Amino acid sequence: MSQPVSRAQSAAQAYHEYMVPAMFDPWAQLLVGQAAIRAGERVLDVACGTGAVARRAAWQVGAGGQVSALDLNPVMLEVARRQSVPEGAAITWVQGSAQSLPFPDGSFEVVLCQHGLPFFPDPALALAEMRRVLRPGGRLLVTVWRSLDHSPLFSALNEAAVRLIGLPVYGAPFVLGAPGMIERLLVGAGFEEALVSEQTRELCFATPEHFVARNLQASSAAIPMLAALDETERTKLAERMQSEMGALLAASTRGEMLVTPMTGIIGQARR
Repeated sequence: MSQPVSRAQSAAQAYHEYMVPAMFDPWAQLLVGQAAIRAGERVLDVACGTGAVARRAAWQVGAGGQVSALDLNPVMLEVARRQSVPEGAAITWVQGSAQSLPFPDGSFEVVLCQHGLPFFPDPALALAEMRRVLRPGGRLLVTVWRSLDHSPLFSALNEAAVRLIGLPVYGAPFVLGAPGMIERLLVGAGFEEALVSEQTRELCFATPEHFVARNLQASSAAIPMLAALDETERTKLAERMQSEMGALLAASTRGEMLVTPMTGIIGQARR
C-alpha cells in the first residue's frame, strides 16, 4: 500500500510543479548563464530547493564536472531527487545548513545561490561559508528579489492575506531587496570584485487562480497557520484572496494567463 502524502510533501511538489516553472526557472537560466560555467568545473548550488539551478549547472559542466546541491529541507531534496537529470554531471544532493557547509575549504570553482539568502538566519555567516568553500579566484553568484514595493502582485497578495488571516504570506524573500545591502554583505564576507545589478524577468502563471492558490500552497511550507488548513479551507481562502485582488489580477491577465514583471538583484564576486 502506498504511503499517504504529507502536507509538507504536497507543498514541495506544488512548489516544483507550479512555482519553479513560473518564478524560478527564468532566474536559474539567468544565474547559470551569468556564471559562465565551464566544462569540468565543480559547482555548488546552495539552498537548491528542487534543483532548478543544479540541473542547469550539471549540463554546463558536463560529465567531467561535479555539481553538489544543498538544502536544509529534506522534503525539497526528496522531490529534487525524483526529477530527471539532463546529460552532464551527476548531481550530489546534500541535506545541510548554508551556515555550516559540509564541504572542505576550496572545494568549488563556482558557488550559486538563487533566492535563498534572505531565508538564512545569518546571511553574513552563510556568505562567509560560501567564500570558504570556494577555491582562490572562485566565483560566487547570488540572486535575491527586489523589495516588495517592486512587485505589485506579491505586495497585493500580502495585503489581502493580512486583511483575511491577519498575517502576510511573504516577507523573508524580499528583506534583502536593496542593491546596496547585497554589496555590503559581499564585501563584509571578504569577497572581492563585488558587482551588483538589477534584472527584471516576466513571470507567467497559467491563470490568476493558479497564481493565488499555488502561492498559498507553496507558502504553507513556512507558515504553520497555512499548513494547518485542509485543502477545502485553503481553496476557500484562495477564492477570497482572489476576490480581494480582482482588479489587479484582471489588469495582469493576458488571455487566460497571468503575466507580471518581477525585479531581482544579482550579486557576483570572487574569492
